[in-house]
Amino acid sequence: MSHEFDARREDWIAREELAERMIPLIGGLYRRHGVVTSIHGRRLINRSAVELLKAHRFARQAGDVELDLADTMRVLEALSEIAPGPASIDVARLVSRFHAAPEGTDLVDFLRSELAPVLVDASAGDAADDAAASGTDVVLYGFGRIGRLLARILIAHAGGGQGLRLRAIVVRKGAENDLQKRASLLRRDSVHGPFQGTITVDEEANTILANGTLIQVIYSDDPGTIDYTAYGISDAIVVDNTGRWRDEAGLSRHLESTGVARVLLTAPGKGAIKNIVHGINHVDIETGDTILSAASCTTNAITPVLAAIDEAYGVVRGHVETVHSFTNDQNLIDNFHKGDRRGRSAVLNMVIAETGAAKAVSKALPQLEGKLTGSAIRVPTPDVSLAILNLQLERPTDKATLNAYLRKVSLTSPLRQQVDYIESAEVVSTDFVGSHRAGIVDGLATIADGTDVVLYVWYDNEYGYSCQVVRVIEAMAGTHPVVLPEREPVRIEQVAAAAVPEVAEVG
Repeated sequence: MSHEFDARREDWIAREELAERMIPLIGGLYRRHGVVTSIHGRRLINRSAVELLKAHRFARQAGDVELDLADTMRVLEALSEIAPGPASIDVARLVSRFHAAPEGTDLVDFLRSELAPVLVDASAGDAADDAAASGTDVVLYGFGRIGRLLARILIAHAGGGQGLRLRAIVVRKGAENDLQKRASLLRRDSVHGPFQGTITVDEEANTILANGTLIQVIYSDDPGTIDYTAYGISDAIVVDNTGRWRDEAGLSRHLESTGVARVLLTAPGKGAIKNIVHGINHVDIETGDTILSAASCTTNAITPVLAAIDEAYGVVRGHVETVHSFTNDQNLIDNFHKGDRRGRSAVLNMVIAETGAAKAVSKALPQLEGKLTGSAIRVPTPDVSLAILNLQLERPTDKATLNAYLRKVSLTSPLRQQVDYIESAEVVSTDFVGSHRAGIVDGLATIADGTDVVLYVWYDNEYGYSCQVVRVIEAMAGTHPVVLPEREPVRIEQVAAAAVPEVAEVG
């Protein structure tokens, strides 16, 4: 028994050492080349050795490939050698494809073929490097729950500066020590934990320096009167997190400020404003679209799952019930509120509320126009919500087949960044805090009886939604990394039931 104990411990130490050797390779690929490495969509950048081991364990549980640390190391070393351009590269998928290649295939040659779309042309010279390094300026108008999470994500994704560059936040001054309070809220979060890094405040310059990202704090109550160029900001994308203006007339005031090129609303837009759910209709973004909406957290959570179900089985009609965490617009204790029921204490009550998410789905998926109804219940939890999709399908299915299909969608399909999947009898809402997927299908809760189906979809209505917003900003800026290897459509006839993970992705 002692021998087995020692052997297990030695194996762990060897694996941990190998993971530690990966960290500088992962960081170098990201900072020097803009390459984001992942394992089945689980990002590897800024991870500890133990977190890297956990990502490899997930790949084994997924049943899609037996991912060995040595295989990952060889791929990372080869990637460093060929130095591809900016891309999101799934190491697990590359390993799987390489193992399926003819015997004797050279790894570097294989990777050059797989990553051909992003191999850097050395003849392009410095001009191409300068263009790639210029980046796109981003301004956060409002610094509440979503604004601060967007800031955290943008800072973490800053890399070498060739993508999105968080340059400023705009707020109304709330106190003489406003800057210190804003920085403190960025540094500490009761739900999402402490900021991973260092924060320095410069009272004289009115700036916050977070992990090398210098953020100008601008005080204003009028979106149309700011000269952003005075702070070196130009052609910026302004992300309006306030929710004060949701129509074109109100949001267009941002465009009156000098240095603003486009505006993105982090709430459902009214009128003709395009509501974008990344992964579904982000390809509809045109260069002439100066005002866009990233829809709502619930719309982002359910639309990708509905799209996958509709493609495989056809949706005749359905009802969406959301069990949603309370939000800032509710009262802590009973008090006046202009909205129905929302005046009652959010931390003591379940509150029946309205949701436009079901109707909003059709803005991204027109084929579901008029097919969905929706309702909502606000509950006394601070984050993570649950959408229950009660659907009638055109073509029948069973629980095992449906779950196997959705699991495959979460691993290899074009919706891999939006949809996650889990089977565990022990998970509860807090287990999904920090998930960067738009929604997570709870496979054990699935009900499928012919054409009648009920799906349970968890979603971090704060962080998961913020990740979707960042993806939309990247699409607007043209900086969303190419995902390689290319993701494959999932055909229901090709799906077979397989082992599934017990831990959904977080962080």
